[in-house]
Amino acid sequence: MKFGETFKEYLHGDQEWFLDKFSHVEYKRLKKVLKSCRTCKALADSKQKTEQTDDEENPTLSQFCQCQSCPVCDQMFFTELMREATDIAGCFSSRVRHLLHLHISGGMQRYILRLRQCFKNDQQHLVQEGLMLIEYITMNSIAIRKILKKYDKVHSSVNGKNFKSKMRAEHLELLQSPWLIELGAFYLNFNGSDGGEFIQFSGSFVCDLRTTEPVMTLMLPNSIKLEYDLTCAVCLDIVFNPYALSCGHLFCKSCACSAASVMIFQGLKASSPDSKCPICREAGVYANAVHMLELDLLIKRRYKDNWKERVIAERAEMVKQSKEYWESQTKYVIGY
Repeated sequence: MKFGETFKEYLHGDQEWFLDKFSHVEYKRLKKVLKSCRTCKALADSKQKTEQTDDEENPTLSQFCQCQSCPVCDQMFFTELMREATDIAGCFSSRVRHLLHLHISGGMQRYILRLRQCFKNDQQHLVQEGLMLIEYITMNSIAIRKILKKYDKVHSSVNGKNFKSKMRAEHLELLQSPWLIELGAFYLNFNGSDGGEFIQFSGSFVCDLRTTEPVMTLMLPNSIKLEYDLTCAVCLDIVFNPYALSCGHLFCKSCACSAASVMIFQGLKASSPDSKCPICREAGVYANAVHMLELDLLIKRRYKDNWKERVIAERAEMVKQSKEYWESQTKYVIGY
């Protein structure tokens, strides 16, 4: 089955009630634009072979598909795809945030949810929604890849590949979202083991923390494999109490705080707006950092001994930093 048919079946299948609330890639409409553009290109090539002088006299044909870019397609494709990718990323992150908040809630809300579970167990519903969200982001990401590949094939260009790089630079690469890693950890925390097929159009998550390079792997249809490195680039150990900066890189909380020159008990929110990512050196990535609570829970359950050691070490460092901070504040107040 071709991807266009698969995507149509996905949009109008059993999950249509769920997908009606979300933005998605207009794959069929964009493909039609490419087909019409391919026709224009064939006409232009044929005209050029028979009457080369016509191109100079009639610029209407020559504006289409000159083997590098097409003004009509460029305006239609890249503006539209950027808007759709932005909407999809926004929908995905907001729904995942809400879902995970229900799973890892605190205070009175946690008490109410636990009390409610005595009468009605919603855990399976949460897992099902999580799987549908993974499928949603996966299918739309594949649709974007396919349509950009077709664009480059029709126009004999690399503009589609360049657009993918632009999306990555603007943190709109859907399958690199930290919220997808959180959903994978969420599923593994419920499932208790690796693997297991998702719904019809998805793959499965596997997490290996015992190797020298701990990774979480997402296996997609057609043997596509995505690996998410769980090693902190600062301490070179598995991430502990992990945070994902806006650029997508994962760090231990203590390492991220150290790189931003703030104390652990102050948190990443206390960092300067000019603080840069230790890896890519992009500024302003601390403000919207994501606390990876599900990933931390997964590591806690699967790597208990190491996790306990890290807890003790971080608490000792926090006490030390807190003591030094308040001593300096006291000296400042009394003018010592």
